[in-house]
Amino acid sequence: MDSKEVWSKIKAGTKSAGESATNVADALSPTFAPFAARWDAEADRRMALRTPENLKALIAAQRENTSARSTYATAASQHRAAKAASKNPLNSARRAARTADKAAKAHAKVARANLKTARKNYPDTLARFVAKLHGIHAVPAVGYSAYEWLHNGAIEVFPPFLSAAIGAAIPAGLWLGHRQVSVPLDDDLSAEERRLMQRLDPSYWVQHAEGNGLSGTLTSRPEITSAGIVCGVRLDGKGWSAKKLAGEADAVRKLLGMKTETRMQIGAGTHGDRALIVIRTRSASDGVSMIWTPDHVGIGVDEVTGEYVDLPLKPGTHILLAGITGMGKSVSWRPLVMRAHLDDEWAVIVVDPKRQEAIGWQHCLRCVGQEPNREKRMADIYAMAKELTREMHRRQGIATGPVWVPDGKPENRKLLVVIDEGAAIVRMAKQKPFADVMDLFEELWSEARSVGFQFVWATQFPTKAVGVPAAVKENMSARLSLTVGAGEAERAIFGETAQQEGWLPSKLDGIPGRALLQFEKRKADPLRLWHVTDGVIASLPKAKPWISPDTETEAPAVPAGASARPTLRLVKDDAEPKEAPAAEGPEETLTLTNRARVQLAIENGARTAKAVADATGMNKGTVSREIKALTDAGVVRKADDGSLEVSA
Repeated sequence: MDSKEVWSKIKAGTKSAGESATNVADALSPTFAPFAARWDAEADRRMALRTPENLKALIAAQRENTSARSTYATAASQHRAAKAASKNPLNSARRAARTADKAAKAHAKVARANLKTARKNYPDTLARFVAKLHGIHAVPAVGYSAYEWLHNGAIEVFPPFLSAAIGAAIPAGLWLGHRQVSVPLDDDLSAEERRLMQRLDPSYWVQHAEGNGLSGTLTSRPEITSAGIVCGVRLDGKGWSAKKLAGEADAVRKLLGMKTETRMQIGAGTHGDRALIVIRTRSASDGVSMIWTPDHVGIGVDEVTGEYVDLPLKPGTHILLAGITGMGKSVSWRPLVMRAHLDDEWAVIVVDPKRQEAIGWQHCLRCVGQEPNREKRMADIYAMAKELTREMHRRQGIATGPVWVPDGKPENRKLLVVIDEGAAIVRMAKQKPFADVMDLFEELWSEARSVGFQFVWATQFPTKAVGVPAAVKENMSARLSLTVGAGEAERAIFGETAQQEGWLPSKLDGIPGRALLQFEKRKADPLRLWHVTDGVIASLPKAKPWISPDTETEAPAVPAGASARPTLRLVKDDAEPKEAPAAEGPEETLTLTNRARVQLAIENGARTAKAVADATGMNKGTVSREIKALTDAGVVRKADDGSLEVSA
């Protein structure tokens, strides 16, 4: 009971006295409802025992007790007379009287016990029992007050007043506890909401809680919000907690008669002995157009609060995005990409092994993966990973501070890199030509933040072995999940304690665009994502995509009508390549393999792994692996001082 709320209702000058009294009674009724329920239960128990059979047994026990007491009194009197007549304890008359007295006493004791049992079996009504208790208190209180008045001339009004107050409090409490609280219902409530509001009413709950295994719990007045029905629960019974009540969700659903598809959440309340039931009969996103326009804020809207939800466009805030096929995973990152595309300080790169998304964006963004040939797509994705790595190294070399600040040049804009199917990248890493592709991305995630890189890793296979490897998960600042499978997928996205903490994207009902976002201190409340339509993307004007300055420098002349991006072709490992082969034509250039580049660097004087990495621009893990392979093949050997050199 909120006393402050009750007092404010009493003092409200705009309401009549009758309305104020009704409001006060409505606020007090839930408090006395458990008392009334216990009274009714005890009264029903007593009435159930007051049967004709028990009444006959009580009358017989009373008659037997009266007879036994009379017999015992007579025997006791005769025993006393025999003792007075003779001083000899062995006198026969005295001994006979003693024996009769002892037997009568034992019989009276048994009769008294039988009468006590019969009275329990046929008890007084609860009202009569309470009246007797009140009389036990009232008579001494009035007698004490009269004694003080007669002997001391003082009038003691407290004992009689206390007795009268107790007598009046019981019927008043019963009236409040039995009173039907008037639950205000809005006209726009659905039939289901009306039924749930009425059954969550304390007067209904307290009458049906025990029959559903919820004895010791009591609801407060339910409220309808933009997220549905919200109702507090008082946990009065021993052993109750919010966690235990959540475990009894089926019993709560049964008591309320709730539909199976209606979503319900039970969590902790404002205090340790309080719980909170939230029934999702509504969504704050209802009536909100989810079609993206430039006026839309963030990435979507919270279904509970109706507030806009945002993910920052910020270097280093890498995003893990997951969702089974058909849930809108590839559409979920579109609002962030649109914001970056419209910002002059940002450029966007889309890496799409599946090809579908890259086709739609290729006229205005740098897209990799739109080629029909799968082998060509894989080779281009690998080349992009190396290009991004070179770009990171270039920026690290020209950076003038800890934070990358664009200088207005197109090549120095911040980069948002979207990888639309991470599982394909993981599968690429299992092929020999692309074995170090995950090493390249891991180096980018760990180092590229300071030079203006932000990554989005999207996958429809959210498992540790396939779509969310450890290197990905540990470097992600935000986790956004649409509907996924229960269990392993949820733990791979939100951590090992996902289920215990309420991060359950498997419970999103399979609604496309409905997601959970774990970022900073956000709660596990669902949100709806803005939908950027294909028509909006197609209407974007053509723009020159971002290209690394190193790539532009190394690119050969491109004839009219050809692709604006240089085409790279991988060659097989060569046993002892000495230099890069010459280009075969103006549209094509050949590149050395990683192993050939490492060997060539050693031939040119690099004597340590660090020197080789600096010379080739490759990451340390790849350099170490290639040096080991060359050493095992006998092409490279280590000198006594540990330096590297090519074998004779």
